[in-house]
Amino acid sequence: MKVEKNNKIFAAPILFSLLMLQCAPVWSGQVTSVVSNDLTSAVAWRQTAAEFEALYYQGFNIAKMRLDSALQAHKAGDRPLAIISDIDDTVLSSNSYWGYMINSGKEFFDDAAWDKWVAENGPVATPGAVEFLNYAQSKGVEVFYVTSRDQGDKTYEYALANLRNSKLPFADEKHLTVYRDTSNKEPRQLEIAKDYEVVVMLGDNLNDFKRKYYVSDVQQRMALMTEDKQQFGRKFVLFPNPTDGHWLKAIFGDSEPPATPQNSAKFKAAAASRAWQP
Repeated sequence: MKVEKNNKIFAAPILFSLLMLQCAPVWSGQVTSVVSNDLTSAVAWRQTAAEFEALYYQGFNIAKMRLDSALQAHKAGDRPLAIISDIDDTVLSSNSYWGYMINSGKEFFDDAAWDKWVAENGPVATPGAVEFLNYAQSKGVEVFYVTSRDQGDKTYEYALANLRNSKLPFADEKHLTVYRDTSNKEPRQLEIAKDYEVVVMLGDNLNDFKRKYYVSDVQQRMALMTEDKQQFGRKFVLFPNPTDGHWLKAIFGDSEPPATPQNSAKFKAAAASRAWQP
């Protein structure tokens, strides 16, 4: 998943933030240890939890079932079948980048480090991605990648190299669209849908499916998601990402909130918004 101009956003895991705020001393404005880094819990889960990888296998298994069903129903003369996929944290893993963030004691997304990591072909395929997308290719189903990144003039070149380096099929100019100035993917998605029957859409962010989710209100975003609840596991296949996503904009009204006492209080309020009241 990528977002707007800076393409990637920091997101502190809500539960971990609550625990840290309850047990830590008054905010000092400085990171004193790795334990005080709000990313630690989320990145540790990404790096070590079998559950994290299992959710990718589960997502691609669901996508395969949807694809098999579409193939059975497909008749001669119908539009060809296709899959639309996000790239980062959907078919390419950013785990090594987030590990770097922890080792560097950083709590916020670092554009310079991200751009260097992308250029060096840091991403690898997510669990199950290569197998599923190769299966789709074997059935004559095309895969279109739609992403938003910005590494300057070489953005497209890097994205294509990342896909190819990870052995993902359809890594070519016909099947890759990169938006540098926006995270709104709908224009390209609608173009693809004119010529193809889109079986499933793959993403780690609701905004990978519809632009309407890009709002600055938690409850509004939740309500919009509920309107589409029948689509999840059918048309939309959502993958786990506890470190970034447009849900943060819904809390702060900003994709990249600075580390301030006020924002820490907002995280705590968000974490406690559904608290048990004994």
